[in-house]
Amino acid sequence: MVGASVQTDNVVHRMAMNDKVPWHQKKNLRRMYFLLFPCLMGIEMTSGFDSQIINAVQLVPAWTRYFGNPQGGYKGLLASALPLGACLGLPLIPLLNDNLGRRWCVMFGSVVMIIGSLIQGFAINGAMYIVSRLIIGFGLPYAIVAGSSLIGELAYPKERAILTSLFNAAYFIGAIVASAVTYGTQQIPSDWSWRVPSLLQMSPSVLQVALIFFIPESPRFLCSKERYEEAFDVLVQYHGEGDRESEFAKAEMAEIKATISLELEHAKRSWLDLVNTAGNRRRLLIGSLLGIMSQLSGNVVISYYLGDILSLVGFTDPSFQARYNIGNQCLGLVCAVITALLVMKFKRRTMFLTSISGILTIYVSWTICAAEAVTKGSDVAAKFCLFWIYAYQPFYNIGFNALTYTYLVEIFPYAMRARGISIFQFFGKAAQFFGTNVNPVGLDPVNGIGYKFLIVYCCWIAFEAILIWYLWPETSNRTLEELAFLFEPDERAHAATDAVEKEIHHEEVNVSESTEKDRV
Repeated sequence: MVGASVQTDNVVHRMAMNDKVPWHQKKNLRRMYFLLFPCLMGIEMTSGFDSQIINAVQLVPAWTRYFGNPQGGYKGLLASALPLGACLGLPLIPLLNDNLGRRWCVMFGSVVMIIGSLIQGFAINGAMYIVSRLIIGFGLPYAIVAGSSLIGELAYPKERAILTSLFNAAYFIGAIVASAVTYGTQQIPSDWSWRVPSLLQMSPSVLQVALIFFIPESPRFLCSKERYEEAFDVLVQYHGEGDRESEFAKAEMAEIKATISLELEHAKRSWLDLVNTAGNRRRLLIGSLLGIMSQLSGNVVISYYLGDILSLVGFTDPSFQARYNIGNQCLGLVCAVITALLVMKFKRRTMFLTSISGILTIYVSWTICAAEAVTKGSDVAAKFCLFWIYAYQPFYNIGFNALTYTYLVEIFPYAMRARGISIFQFFGKAAQFFGTNVNPVGLDPVNGIGYKFLIVYCCWIAFEAILIWYLWPETSNRTLEELAFLFEPDERAHAATDAVEKEIHHEEVNVSESTEKDRV
């Protein structure tokens, strides 16, 4: 099942790759890229912030006392309320995203997260704290689905994979800030030691609300609403640097217009589109599995319950745990950014297979060292556990951080992109909900199985490697429009290519004349 549709000689991709002018020398494109960070890439900062809020506040004595020293299922529910809220909000995302546009969907999600963060910071009991996290979780996927789509749809083809990979790297910025802030506020002798970082969780959302309308709407969304002139204006402004005679902007417009027309011709714009053809069913399977793997490849154990796994092997000092956690998140950021910048140099399958192979090797090694540390009291083995936890970061980032949204934007065509990424989010958040509830029970050395719980992950990660080998197609070095027909008959891809060729050779009326007629 590895194979996919035959790759065509895509004109737009070839033109983009032959463009020798770097992005930082293009004024309009440079300005848009700088705005993408606070407007869109900061969305994933909220996810990172949240993972470390829950991880770090468990090390804060005031939080533990305030919520009655949570253990087991109660402790898991405090952490898992956010992914549960995300699952509840997902079914409605495509309605907002595909009808009002990417920017309004980001705005809606950000406002909801601000409200949830305020309630979380002023929570007076466990129930209120859980509800606040449900609200944050409800709003988060609206912003993630729309933001990741918008980055991919606005980016110049040459930098698209890098930008969509950096989207997930922002997770670690939020994680580092949350870890550092919580470590600093530990010294506050009151409930504000955990309320301050809880309130700061809304910071990325405030930036998005303030700045989202300073970036353009997706030209693909505009074309889907037959607002062709506006779409062409966006492409001219940012991909043609204001030149309405730009051959690249005209070719790209022709490809987008032809591809979306073909997509919508064969799509009902409903959830049933995900199962109505063999190609779409494979997309659905990959998106679902990628969501599960992104949360059940051992990362939730480290992100949410680092204190528990360090205590298992003898590192019980809260101050050491907090500092070790900050170092781990800083390493994650470095690995994520480096991987994102190198993503154009390697094939997608190669990166995914390298990632899962490294994760499996590390988990097996970590499990062996944990067994030695717990059963024989080996200090050397315990210190090796610290090494393996850090070594996990680069391998996880190669596949499940850098490539996640890059791959999703590539395998799902425009007409089902919002639903496809929503499916990924649903299975990802469901897996996160499962993991955050099961992990503390499994890792409990008294009521659970302690370090032996890591063996479960070793077996599951090995199964993930087999699935990736057989199911993941190669998507590198193609435009989004070319990838729209990855699993479909070749004639659809050739139809879009022909539209571009005609535009370049002036066998059709130019785009500006076409949009003039559309207005009439």
